[in-house]
Amino acid sequence: MSAAVGVIGLAVMGQNLALNLAEHGNPVAVFNRTTRVMDDFVASNRESYPVEGAASLAEFVRMIERPRRLIIMIKAGSAVDDLLTELLEVVSAGDVVIDGGNSLFTDTERRQGTAAERGVAYVGAGISGGEEGARHGPSIMPGGNEEAWPLIAEMLQGIAARTPAGEACCEWLGPGGSGHFVKMVHNGIEYGDMQIIAEAFHLMKSAGLKVPEMAEAFRGYANGRLSSFLIDITAQILEKLDDDGTPLINRVLDAAAQKGTGKWTVQSSLDLGQPATLIAEAVYARMVSAFKEQRVAASGVLSGPSTGVKADLADIEGALYGSKIVSYAQGFMLLAAASEEYRWGLELAKVSPLWRAGCIIRAAFLDDITRAFRNDPNLPNLMLDPYFTGALAGAQDGWRRVVAAAVTGGIPVPAYSSALAFYDSYRSENLPANLIQAQRDLFGAHTYERTDRPRGKFFHTNWSS
Repeated sequence: MSAAVGVIGLAVMGQNLALNLAEHGNPVAVFNRTTRVMDDFVASNRESYPVEGAASLAEFVRMIERPRRLIIMIKAGSAVDDLLTELLEVVSAGDVVIDGGNSLFTDTERRQGTAAERGVAYVGAGISGGEEGARHGPSIMPGGNEEAWPLIAEMLQGIAARTPAGEACCEWLGPGGSGHFVKMVHNGIEYGDMQIIAEAFHLMKSAGLKVPEMAEAFRGYANGRLSSFLIDITAQILEKLDDDGTPLINRVLDAAAQKGTGKWTVQSSLDLGQPATLIAEAVYARMVSAFKEQRVAASGVLSGPSTGVKADLADIEGALYGSKIVSYAQGFMLLAAASEEYRWGLELAKVSPLWRAGCIIRAAFLDDITRAFRNDPNLPNLMLDPYFTGALAGAQDGWRRVVAAAVTGGIPVPAYSSALAFYDSYRSENLPANLIQAQRDLFGAHTYERTDRPRGKFFHTNWSS
């Protein structure tokens, strides 16, 4: 068989992506280190789809039409470097290598340079949507060597998810590690979305709602401005019963895991000087949840308020929506800063449509974000778009009541409260940072600027005299 594309790595995502490619008219060659996995996959699908396996990497490469298009679907890290080293010995100048995993964007940029020395175009393509998306239409975020795009555009856009308007959720983003950076921020926002939903669940539970009542509340949210995949599956999860009729959610241990992309997002925000505070709190909340044994012990030692929590469902919806706006505003601030720092030329109005379908954070809300950046490509902050300014004004009363009730009742809402603090900080003409700067000047002679002098002029005072 002469293959149009090759897929390396046959874990669930790789298998489903290979079938998606084959179903869309692309004969696929596959390779996997564990030969048995590859043989089983080919045997199960050969009669229905044009897929064939290879016993060696060299044989795999020979099966693919030139210029070759190879997609790597393996775990990020050193394994990708090792595989690329082997690939570069058997591919040819003009071929394209696409890393579809969750690689760190700086690794992608380094690998792009290594591949270019052999005349090979390297692409970092973030792929979101989980196994279902990979099989039936994911969101794809490619960036890297631009010479590759004409060779892969039709293929990738052909297998991508489609927006309600029929647009493919796949578009070239820029050079270097831009594609993987956008996917990283997507995953950071995903962390934030999941945390704000979890905080709503916690508040409802603390207010005495039964699980079926919570499921009904989330079904209601799904029919409004919070319509999204994550809200939908939250209702679905809350409706699921265990074998004895008990809501299954009550038997899921409250210790959340993570794979690292949220942490990378926070680290990048620090490097670029961007306050991705809600994403950071979402990452830290997962870390705290992992201290299950310590929390159990502390619950019998550390005291809290005796008052209960009363939270109106409409107010919780406002807290969810206001926090969601802040989270995306911070995410797009980070994207803009990275684009400027690394000279990627990202068009933010092209990013949000990629997340409109196929991916985990898909939501109707993204249409409003797309419109905002199309109306003003240089919009400095999403919160300053007239639509979102009005939405925040409408959400904030309930949002504030929720945070106040949670604090009074001893219920942790780190995402809601940090998002609200950012909103209040961003809208404040004056902040107490003048005192911090004076302190820095007193103990370290770090200097300060004056309100009665032009910006950029610095002064030092002997504060003890």
